[in-house]
Amino acid sequence: MGEWLNAAEAAQRLGVKQATLYAYVSRGMLARRRGGDGRSSLFEADEVARLAEQAQKGQPRRAAGTGDFVIESGLTEVADGRIRYRGMEVTKLALWRPFEEVAGWLWTGRLGQDGGPDRKPAPWQATAEAVAAGTRAQAALPDGTLPLERLRVIVPAMAATDPLRLHLDAPAVVEAGRHIIAGMVDCLPDPASSPVSTLAEGGIAGRFWYKICPRRPDPGLLGALRAAMALLADHELAASTFAARMAASVRADPYAVVATGPGALGGACLAAETMLGAAREPGDAVRVVGDLMRRGERIPGLGGREHSADPRAKALLDLVKKAAPRSCRYAVADSVLAETRRRALPEPNVDFALAALVSVAGMIPGAGEAIFAVARTAGWIAHAMEEYARNAPPRPRTVYTGPDTMVAP
Repeated sequence: MGEWLNAAEAAQRLGVKQATLYAYVSRGMLARRRGGDGRSSLFEADEVARLAEQAQKGQPRRAAGTGDFVIESGLTEVADGRIRYRGMEVTKLALWRPFEEVAGWLWTGRLGQDGGPDRKPAPWQATAEAVAAGTRAQAALPDGTLPLERLRVIVPAMAATDPLRLHLDAPAVVEAGRHIIAGMVDCLPDPASSPVSTLAEGGIAGRFWYKICPRRPDPGLLGALRAAMALLADHELAASTFAARMAASVRADPYAVVATGPGALGGACLAAETMLGAAREPGDAVRVVGDLMRRGERIPGLGGREHSADPRAKALLDLVKKAAPRSCRYAVADSVLAETRRRALPEPNVDFALAALVSVAGMIPGAGEAIFAVARTAGWIAHAMEEYARNAPPRPRTVYTGPDTMVAP
């Protein structure tokens, strides 16, 4: 009989928190069995030693026979139904700190405004040359092109104007991150009939509003947009972040890293927007959900791998409801959720909450995807900084499953 360790002993040997230990269990990387009391967990010492050896060799920790592997990161922890950026609860950060500060926290581990306590922070700005290049690039796209597709051409166009983009020391990457995010927002076209911006103090979220919504901002909904961007800034090693991180591991510059991310974003938010748009009034929710289920389609914006209830979704939905409690569009979203709960479907995730914000605010089609991409750029830059500092590319390997021998014809 092999040696068995309790949770505290296993976590100590791996050099991780117990929450991370249970994350390994949820991903199939580590087996556990119940202790004699039926409540405690036991872990096989040999399996713990295998994971520890992988970490010592600088290899990603991976589960045998699965597609999962883990890269050590000090940025975001998703465990026990909670999400923390560098140890701070993301829902609290989103409520009390602007997006720029949340991004700075991910990048540097410091909170507070630039320039010291007695100076106002300088607004994030891309260079005039970068904005001109990005604006021209997206303007060449056909009318009706969605915002995310415009962002995919804006970032490479801006990169061509920055002769210092290959400087990968931390301060230079932080500055590049500010320029990239500002340029992504400022290069987007104004929506038709958009009011002239009067938000001198609006920051990135305030400027972004006028690019994705033809209406003047309601203060409560603008606050919800700011919070949404903070909530979306990072989420561990999602597919888009993995792609961006792999680019950074081979010393791709920050623009190339950010350009990699949007290509791996899923379409869940746009699908949720479309679903909510199909319901003209709350009474349509039963039909909309029923039609999707009859076609065998997944209800977009529900569930998630890491936790059954997404705390980001609750925080954002609460803000939208508080900002527009009598909105017909919020009533539609609420009715859709009531119907999905009646059918015992999973709880909403942040994609659904973001689609609800887009619907209630009257934003342009595809606005949710654009919010997601601009906000997640903060996380992509943070992960790139970790890879630049590590300077040791991970080497994922395939497991060959083809025939042993082929005879030439």
